[in-house]
Amino acid sequence: MASAASRVQEARIELYRRKGKIHARETRGRWNSLRWAMVWLTQIVFYGGCWLSWERGGQVQQAVLFDIAGRKFHLFGLTLWPQDALLLAIMLIVAAAALFLATALAGRVFCGFACPQTVYTAIFAWVEARVEGDHLARAKLDAAPLSVRKAALRATKHGVWALIAGWTAISFVGYFTPIRELLPALAGLQLGPWEGFWLLFYGSFTYVQAGLAREAVCQHMCPYSRFQGVMVDRHTRNASYDAARGEPRRAGRRDGACVDCGICVQVCPTGIDIRDGLQYQCINCGLCADACDTVMAKLGAPAGLVRFASEAELAGERVAAGLRPRVWVYGALAVAFTVAGLWLLVERPLLRVDVLRDRGTLLRETQDGQVENGYTLNVANLLEAPRRLAVAVEGLGGAQIVGERVFRAGAGSVTPLRVTVAMPAGGGLSGVQALRFVVTDEGDGATRVVEPSTFILP
Repeated sequence: MASAASRVQEARIELYRRKGKIHARETRGRWNSLRWAMVWLTQIVFYGGCWLSWERGGQVQQAVLFDIAGRKFHLFGLTLWPQDALLLAIMLIVAAAALFLATALAGRVFCGFACPQTVYTAIFAWVEARVEGDHLARAKLDAAPLSVRKAALRATKHGVWALIAGWTAISFVGYFTPIRELLPALAGLQLGPWEGFWLLFYGSFTYVQAGLAREAVCQHMCPYSRFQGVMVDRHTRNASYDAARGEPRRAGRRDGACVDCGICVQVCPTGIDIRDGLQYQCINCGLCADACDTVMAKLGAPAGLVRFASEAELAGERVAAGLRPRVWVYGALAVAFTVAGLWLLVERPLLRVDVLRDRGTLLRETQDGQVENGYTLNVANLLEAPRRLAVAVEGLGGAQIVGERVFRAGAGSVTPLRVTVAMPAGGGLSGVQALRFVVTDEGDGATRVVEPSTFILP
């Protein structure tokens, strides 16, 4: 006869969950409170960030704006350009290292508390519970035939979902098109194709992911659940069931602390049984721990039958003091790249010069014995204020700028400057000679960019 353990293992081998729609039971506790605190924090930042204003150059503009048309990213008083793409790469590396660090310490804790899928699923599930009732009422409504009441409840729920998804899409697009311009354009049906597409796409995406797909995203679509196993070990703290204390479980008897009430399964947003051990579907939200602690309190038993604990701790092994090597590695990577990013941010030049030689004519010989070369200097003024720039050449004796030498560069713009350099012919030099362009900000005198180029002689 197969053992209970083998039967459980057989039940786990399935390609897809066949439990039908999950109607999670609501619970209260410290982990649920922390989860909702993260919902409020993330949504205040997301919905409110696009409405913040910042003064730049005497003008009030949106504080956080991805200006794709202008190829700029405004973050309060900071403006980043495509030339600062390395900063974006470093930011992504820091985020990945921080995620790996959190996973090594507490498993999929990011999934349970801060992942956008989890956050919006919690919001949509809360709306569903307010409209259709608790988990039992929702299951009963699902099984009931179509009626006026059922149609009204479903229409109300989906209508509220659509409003939330729509406002989420507006807020998202508002980070790329100024929100104070987007709303009037939307009201007047004067949206461009880009804004219209992303409003429809992101709104539909939010509606489907948080309202309809829900736990299927975490179980079958999210790649993070599949490779997190390489980042955890026996000392990683996950939402875990203390089998040594809880088994053997049996309702109505006190062989073990677990009374087999099943509430831990009822509150799980992914529908798993935490008592079957660590499973990739678990998002470490801690709701099973809150539910179990509530039951234990009613029975007068100690809390913690389900808690955040490591495999080593549950096995009674000695927990090593200090951090494990992988934690040190992830932490060191996050700190190192954070420091590197901050250094690059502080030291990044606010004036960049790119020198291009004229492609049509290599050189010109004038009647007064001069040889001229033409250049285009693409000057990127990354400062949100206009500059007066003086252009000079050095490194080649006798070479000098012909004509205008002082130019104006607009605030936050790339300005092409046409420059001609001349020098006397017959000075003993011929062919390609090196020279340097020097661009100086006349306003402060300290900003100076040197860019190498070449001068061609007969």
